[in-house]
Amino acid sequence: MNALVPLPVLLPLCATGLGLAFGTRLKQFQRFISVAVLSAVLALSVALMIAADFRGPLSVHLGDFAPPVGITLVVDRLSGLMLTVSSAVTLCVLVYSLGQGMADRDEETPVAVFHPAYLILVAGVSCTFLAGDLVNLYVGFEIMLVASFVLLTLGGTGPRVRAGSTYVIISLFSSMLFLTAIAMTYAAAGTANLAQLAQRLGELPLGVQTLIQAMLLTVFAIKAAVFPLAAWLPDSYPTAPAPVTAVFAGLLTKVGVYCMLRTETLLFPGNRLGDLLMAAALASMVIGILGAVAQTDLKRLLSFILISHIGYMVFGIGLATREAYGGAIVYVAHHITVQTTLFLVAGLIERRTGTTELTRIGGLARAAPVLAALFFVPAMNLAGIPPLSGFIGKLGLMRAGVADGGVWAWILVAGSVATSLLTLYVMAKVWNLAFWRAAPPGQAADGTVLESDDENGDEDADEGPDRMPGTGDEPVLHRHQPAGLAVAATLHGHAVTTTTKLPTLMTVATAAAVALGLSFTVLAGPLTSYTDRTAAELLARSPYIEAVLGR
Repeated sequence: MNALVPLPVLLPLCATGLGLAFGTRLKQFQRFISVAVLSAVLALSVALMIAADFRGPLSVHLGDFAPPVGITLVVDRLSGLMLTVSSAVTLCVLVYSLGQGMADRDEETPVAVFHPAYLILVAGVSCTFLAGDLVNLYVGFEIMLVASFVLLTLGGTGPRVRAGSTYVIISLFSSMLFLTAIAMTYAAAGTANLAQLAQRLGELPLGVQTLIQAMLLTVFAIKAAVFPLAAWLPDSYPTAPAPVTAVFAGLLTKVGVYCMLRTETLLFPGNRLGDLLMAAALASMVIGILGAVAQTDLKRLLSFILISHIGYMVFGIGLATREAYGGAIVYVAHHITVQTTLFLVAGLIERRTGTTELTRIGGLARAAPVLAALFFVPAMNLAGIPPLSGFIGKLGLMRAGVADGGVWAWILVAGSVATSLLTLYVMAKVWNLAFWRAAPPGQAADGTVLESDDENGDEDADEGPDRMPGTGDEPVLHRHQPAGLAVAATLHGHAVTTTTKLPTLMTVATAAAVALGLSFTVLAGPLTSYTDRTAAELLARSPYIEAVLGR
């Protein structure tokens, strides 16, 4: 079973090589390869998760070089669960992107650019979850980020390039900080292997330990979009194509949360910075949800909610108890799925109405009841309505806060309740504006072609009555015009025509994501038992260390 550990990284990379070798030839075969490989990665992830649960952590030293020389990959209960959820979500998003490319009659760009970049992104995410040392963790981040640069700027439109530039600058800064932290750690402890660091860091002076911990937390907080290091996110994600935004928002920020969980439990037990983490959690919850309340564009609204709900996960990490870690892990799995689903739904709304600006759409409950259902279920799940998985995760975190009894814990419990209620308010606002009220006069009709202001150059981009409020990336609506260059709706910037009948494959993929979110509710008992065992394993530390070092 240990020999299977590297495959979630190797399979997507091999499929990328095949895709690049074929180029734009044999498009159907390349699509089949992409779907087949991600399906295989999902099956492998489930098998590894089950094996780690029954047999304990699995590790492999590539090239049979022992630490600290060799590359170590490890699967325990936490990484197994993250691999499984991320594989399921990335498969749903891939199928959705296939449906979008077919609906847009986009026969070349998704095959030539999107598929290889997407598979590399999946390989980078898997590498991050499996990394057994800080250097390999950094490599996983860089693989993931290089692919994300391509996906974020896909099509080369002005708004996407501007958003991508911000993302690149922030990512490069965090990468430099991460390299500095790795160098300091190696200089102080003589290794970058996580298991060996777990044994050696405790012998270092307290000031050195705290400095290394603070630097690593800063790096991972940037990746996770924890306030006040989250200002880049609302302007970067909404401009990308719907599948890219969905996988970025649902998954990439959780990679940062995973790294915080891993390092805080394995390398820095004792919760020295717990109060700081809880203060950041509270700020993320409050500032994020207040930002969401102020938004009228659905994608930006969901981006602020994403920042807010990262606070729940950081709350659990800051408490640092078994029940808190269990609740945080449940919430991570829940949020990956639900946040991804809502961004996929936003893409369907854009396909149906031509915009995600809430002031310009309405009447979708009557006009598109399937779309209304696909939004309503994950929206209520995100708001934490019983008995959905969002409620289960929040309840576990609040119970852990009450059990802790500290001042910060009680403040966070109150903040969690307020954030949940405001999330419900925001979801109700979206429902009332987009679905429940009558369609406004300016809503795009069926058959409206979307064009971009970029056709006339950037100097005219902010002028004219057709410009819609929001992110600055909304398309302009023209009736019965030839296809132009749309910046928001398609995978690579071509025009798209609004349609009453939503593309089948996009709808099926979104429904599958909704079902995945509901499965956490149906399987709440086994899921919470699994996460409780995961939390116990994280606090014990010894199973991980023994699996890697053999002692």
